[in-house]
Amino acid sequence: MQSRKMLWIGLGVGVAGLAAALAIVVYRLTSKEPREDPTTQRIHHLIDEANSLLKALDEQRHSA
Repeated sequence: MQSRKMLWIGLGVGVAGLAAALAIVVYRLTSKEPREDPTTQRIHHLIDEANSLLKALDEQRHSA
């Protein structure tokens, strides 16, 4: 009976840990705090610039 009791305690602790981890993930996904640093902003800017250049190149290729 001792081993069953330990099994149930371990299972309960595992479920509680999983619930806590899920709560943290949900909180971080729904928080409204800006988390972008200057590097992330620069990367997004470069991606947008690259996309606009690719669009212009594609338009040039289709018009020729």
